[in-house]
Amino acid sequence: MSTPRELTYLEAVRECMSQEMRVNEDVFIMGEDIGLYGGAFGVTRGMLEEFGKERVRNTPISEAAIAGAAVGAAMTGMRPIVELQFSDFITIATDQIVNQAAKNRYMFGGKGKVPLVLRTPSGSGTGAAAQHSQSLEAWMAHIPGLKVIQPSTAYDAKGLLKAAIDDDNPVIFYEHKLLYRTKGHVPEESYCLPIGKADIKRAGTDVTIVATAIMVHKALQAAVELEKEGISVEIIDPRTLVPLDIETIVESVKKTGRVVVVHEAVKRGGFGGEIASLIVESEAFDYLDAPIKRLGGKSVPIPYNPVLEKAAIPQEQDIIQAVKETVFRR
Repeated sequence: MSTPRELTYLEAVRECMSQEMRVNEDVFIMGEDIGLYGGAFGVTRGMLEEFGKERVRNTPISEAAIAGAAVGAAMTGMRPIVELQFSDFITIATDQIVNQAAKNRYMFGGKGKVPLVLRTPSGSGTGAAAQHSQSLEAWMAHIPGLKVIQPSTAYDAKGLLKAAIDDDNPVIFYEHKLLYRTKGHVPEESYCLPIGKADIKRAGTDVTIVATAIMVHKALQAAVELEKEGISVEIIDPRTLVPLDIETIVESVKKTGRVVVVHEAVKRGGFGGEIASLIVESEAFDYLDAPIKRLGGKSVPIPYNPVLEKAAIPQEQDIIQAVKETVFRR
């Protein structure tokens, strides 16, 4: 029996883009240093040699220009994939994304299409300090017309990126920097995962953890330790924030009666508050045996100091403590 093929998260993203570019000439990629350099994290390495400068377009250092050109290309029939080197600089492209890409289809009565994928590395853990380490996905999730995806595994990254490229709406595709080197089973053939379908990463009975991006992995580690103390943890990975599969989360909470929501982004105004509100507004509220607990980053810019950087966001031990406080609440 053959061993399942493993790829890194980074390789899975690259393979998806390459496969789509081979079968669809309308798909091209653009961004800063994505050509010879292969992108800030090496995701596009080797693609220039295969596809050439027309389809692997190195851009000036101007996120506003990159996003604006991509919106125009998408509206006129192309399917651009944009790489923004760091998700922090989506701030420079907000007019193009928020006021143009997100609204065009609506404002033209559904006749216009904006099949644009904006890929961008997010999160901390690389020592890149305050301007290159943020998690701003809640900003984009707030905007009607945008779809927001946050895959936590190589398998999910490839399947959801394929779905994003096929979609006729603008998609913001967040890739956590520390996940690029993680490995997982990834089929060689092209495949598509549905946008808006959560995944149960671990089944359990005592408490539900809803976690996103790298926090999925921290939650899985915490669950192993909690199991040694007799606490059974179910872990739900939404995978896509917009649209959100609240039904899977609700069914899990109805089963366990307790829930912890954890993300890396600052807790205040973070997407965890949206998830908690939707649970309270649902039939799951009547099944809760304890208040919903939220974990998120502290309200500080991400520090450069590695010890402080780690302290600024939830860690495995924080998740363990939150689960215990929820399970043993009287």
